Amino acid sequence: MKNKPWVSYAFLAIQIVIYLAMTLYYFVHTGQLGGSENSQILYLFGAEYAPAILQGHEYWRLITPIFVHIGFVHLLFNSVTLYYVAPPLEQWLGHFRFAVLYLVSGICGNLMSLVFGNPQVISAGASTSLFGLFAAYFALKFISQHPYIQALARQYATFIVVNIIFNLFDSRLDIWGHLGGLIGGFILMLLLGRKIKNNFV
Repeated sequence: MKNKPWVSYAFLAIQIVIYLAMTLYYFVHTGQLGGSENSQILYLFGAEYAPAILQGHEYWRLITPIFVHIGFVHLLFNSVTLYYVAPPLEQWLGHFRFAVLYLVSGICGNLMSLVFGNPQVISAGASTSLFGLFAAYFALKFISQHPYIQALARQYATFIVVNIIFNLFDSRLDIWGHLGGLIGGFILMLLLGRKIKNNFV
């Protein structure tokens, strides 16, 4: 277990279990599917909602939205991304530092969404943390001069730019959350990744 990316898989399992719980809860009470797209269910399971945080002091809603998803497609896309993107970073950073990177990136994204986003919109999803991971890969450019790492950093830099452009033209996407995740992940990787520059082979 020490050498396996079990933290990545644990985060993946948590968001799947929460999605199933939302779906089951809604089905039991209404006899219908689609609970993860219902605003009341999303709120109940910890989605970000500015009035609840600012007026109700429910600060835990800066963390729980990382694991809550709106609809199956949203869950599927973020789960596949997490499955492929997270394990290499966890193996390079170690379990604890990777967990810090993932969770704090998500919190940074949710904080930025809280400050600059629409206060009446309920938001959720792992994308704040995932954008932190994308930025972490780009930050490796400044940590290691290994050719593979440099190529990987350029690849993710292109990916980030393309996604930000899509964010600008799709009002359904939380661009502030994504930008906050990017900034948080980049800074955190520079701090947490200083000791791994010689670990790449």
